[in-house]
Amino acid sequence: MSVRQSLPRLLPRRRTALRALFTVTVTAFTGGTLAHVATTRPDGPAPRRAAGAGAEAAEAAEAAKATPRAGGGREGAPFDEMYRGRHIRGGPAAGAAGFEVRIDGRPLHLMRRAGGGYLTPVDHYQSYPTPLAAARAAVDELGTARLALGGGHHGVRP
Repeated sequence: MSVRQSLPRLLPRRRTALRALFTVTVTAFTGGTLAHVATTRPDGPAPRRAAGAGAEAAEAAEAAKATPRAGGGREGAPFDEMYRGRHIRGGPAAGAAGFEVRIDGRPLHLMRRAGGGYLTPVDHYQSYPTPLAAARAAVDELGTARLALGGGHHGVRP
């Protein structure tokens, strides 16, 4: 048997093997994604918990440090507080509908959802009930990083 005759016989087998491999890969990733969706609560993922009783006490102490000076996180109420060493200030936007939030003086863009919650660019997969909750979650996600200075609206460049 010559090489020319064996090549056409191998191509359908190679193509079949590659299609099968692709199908298995797509099925595995789709199954993983669906499993994640099925186990996620409707109001977002389960809260992260640090290991150990000491960590829970530390989280409780951190939460106690967050003392709002006004508003208390109610819908539409202005607030000004220190949370995990960051200064969070928010209130109704001047001259426009919406809410303006700043973390350490840098703007945090809030997006209002149709369901009444708020999203941030820091964690745009989870909705938060109030602007204060969204700002606190952004601080938690940012860690030691800072927000960009030009945190204005989409497409606007300084």
